[in-house]
Amino acid sequence: MSTGVRSMTGYGRGEHIAEDRKFTIELKSVNHRYNDINIKLPRSLASLEDKIKKYIMQQVFRGKTDVYIGFETFALDDVEVKLNQTLAQAYVEKLRMLQESLGLVGGSFLELAAKFPDVITIEKPQKDEKVIWEALLPALDEAVTRFVSMRETEGGALKKDILTKAERIKTLVEQVKERSPLVVEEYRDKLNSRLKDLLDGIDVDPQRVATEVAVFADRGCVDEEITRLRSHLVQLADILEKGGQVGRKLDFLVQEMNRESNTIASKANDIQIVQATIELKSEIEKIREQIQNLE
Repeated sequence: MSTGVRSMTGYGRGEHIAEDRKFTIELKSVNHRYNDINIKLPRSLASLEDKIKKYIMQQVFRGKTDVYIGFETFALDDVEVKLNQTLAQAYVEKLRMLQESLGLVGGSFLELAAKFPDVITIEKPQKDEKVIWEALLPALDEAVTRFVSMRETEGGALKKDILTKAERIKTLVEQVKERSPLVVEEYRDKLNSRLKDLLDGIDVDPQRVATEVAVFADRGCVDEEITRLRSHLVQLADILEKGGQVGRKLDFLVQEMNRESNTIASKANDIQIVQATIELKSEIEKIREQIQNLE
């Protein structure tokens, strides 16, 4: 079984004819938090529903999947016509009574009685479940294979798009990292300039300036957040590379990335960092939306 990244949306169709029996199977899926499989099939195949669901669940792990199974038979052994003679006789007797009471003459009630409910019924005898399953399986396997293939194709496109956005996030994080120390230096220069203006030429106490700058730097320090964001980006790429069921893992990871970006935004004291953070949060949100489509 492939371990590629899969989308939760997909479609697959399979068809198989065996001994005058034709099976047609379609699978359609959309996003869903869990693995919800709904099967619609003829009553004559009802005994196979659980088996069909278990077969699909071996390869489909998340999403809302609707399964439509069609069954046509041209085999005489699969159809049995039954006559309820007692019921037919009762209808005929009542029709004769009605004829006499109305004073009507002649007429055959055979055709009319045959049209009444339950006089003639068509049944499909219960066949050997193993025989039916073996005839249905090729159609099911074809449908599931095409279904999974389509999900993997879409998943591959989503993976590529997510990694592109992750590279943009990495660039923005590095911009914040490079800008942060410059903000502190600019604050130091502005503070010295203001104090000189306020003190009108009196020498500024370097120690007090250093203390104020240190407080400013500590309050706006985002080194830890940047380190964690870098780590999250590495994990994101690693999870996508390993493939499989990545949706829930990535959803949690993106929540953590969003948390770090919010902290940077709250500490931001520079217009360039603010702008970078806004774009950073925007890219993370785009990734979050894409992840909602992954199995």
